[in-house]
Amino acid sequence: MKDANTNNRGTHDRDPNDRSAPLDLVTPELLARHDRPGPRYTSYPTAVEFHEGYREADYRRALESANRRATEPLSLYVHIPFCRERCSFCGCNVTITRKPRVSALYLEHLHREIDLLADALPDRRALLQYHWGGGTPTYLACGEMEALQKRVERRFRILPGAEVAIEVDPRAASNDQLRLLRDLGFNRISLGVQDFTREVQEAVNRVQSVEETRRVVDRSRALGFGSVNIDLIYGLPLQTPETFRETLRAVLAMRPDRTAVYSFAFVPWIRGNQRALIERNLPPRATKFALFAEAIRAFLGAGYEPIGMDHFALPEDEMARAARRGELYRNFMGYTVHKAPDFLGAGVSSIGSIGGAYAQNTKKLVRYYEAIDAGRFPIERGYVLTDDDAVRARVILELMCNFRVRTAEIESLFGIDFRAYFAREIGEILGEDGPGTLGFVEIADDRIEVLPLGRFFIRNLCMIFDKHSRERRDGRPVFSRTI
Repeated sequence: MKDANTNNRGTHDRDPNDRSAPLDLVTPELLARHDRPGPRYTSYPTAVEFHEGYREADYRRALESANRRATEPLSLYVHIPFCRERCSFCGCNVTITRKPRVSALYLEHLHREIDLLADALPDRRALLQYHWGGGTPTYLACGEMEALQKRVERRFRILPGAEVAIEVDPRAASNDQLRLLRDLGFNRISLGVQDFTREVQEAVNRVQSVEETRRVVDRSRALGFGSVNIDLIYGLPLQTPETFRETLRAVLAMRPDRTAVYSFAFVPWIRGNQRALIERNLPPRATKFALFAEAIRAFLGAGYEPIGMDHFALPEDEMARAARRGELYRNFMGYTVHKAPDFLGAGVSSIGSIGGAYAQNTKKLVRYYEAIDAGRFPIERGYVLTDDDAVRARVILELMCNFRVRTAEIESLFGIDFRAYFAREIGEILGEDGPGTLGFVEIADDRIEVLPLGRFFIRNLCMIFDKHSRERRDGRPVFSRTI
């Protein structure tokens, strides 16, 4: 790797979507050298830095600050925590119940939280991105879905062209629910699949057929959903490249507009349900990467374009177009083309990014109800970004989304000399102050560019710019492994 200048040819002559060529360069030695615990950087600083010293009063001040930017749109995430059974791989905050009316009390309080948010943002209520996640949002009855949507529409304004999305478990989504969701204005649907291999499904307690998944895909298309997404996971117990190849073939036959192929985050010290998994059944490091390599070959071979570190999209999809322009964005809902700078979270455990701070609701239903009953936001913890955090957050965002940092842009936004500010980090990239990332990055006068090989190790590259992880000393396990 060289410290290039703007006159070098380098990355400008490469196809930015070519990720197949470097696969042969990913050796067992390279995987071993860089396979260590690290964040996925849904945010920077990551959620492990959130603390209980951040109070409801701090959140109200952040909302006041956000309200002053009245012309800017918002994103809104609504969390529906209920599932009928627990998948043993799951890393989400869920409530397991089969009681048909348990959602009524929750929705009553969720409506009131939405009112609290709207009241705190009297001048800023336009939504550019809006998402129901879970849990299983289709756990709700049709009448409950309609009432929740009407409450949001009454208090906020969903902009024309907004992304209005919902996560769906194909095992718990009826045709009537799908029809209603489309009538309510939802235009993007995301289906959890993970793996179609029966042995793998039984190992993670999620048995789901190709046929019931295809039913939801076909019905969604017939109803006019603008985008259908399918989520897969690699690294689950008992997965092999051969069986995962069959899953990929089944998914490609459905021709989703987008797919997400996530690395399984095995964190049993955080998610107790994962202790049910037999660790020796997890694929070893080289096999896990081979699973991802199967996905890369399959989707690129079928004409999809790679998006960020783990997504693929058809060339005509708006996300693929944004990625080609270097304009991809990312927030707590994942990769997006909608750059709403402030993000609201509603519902138990949800996280918001608003007014220069992160704020997370309590994870306990009882505490959530108590706060709402008292007219308070149910904030459990949060974090106010420093000036340094803001600089690093932008650099990491650009690396994670567009695999490029335009140094002049960072200097203009934050009033810094990039080379001086990040002298230590650049030295580590070059191998002067650390192990280096030979072949991963090209550094020019005007940019840092991630090379095709480096995209496989993007989390490791971002960790170089993560001051909090570098300074953490307690040694507690926190993150899943990067490979």
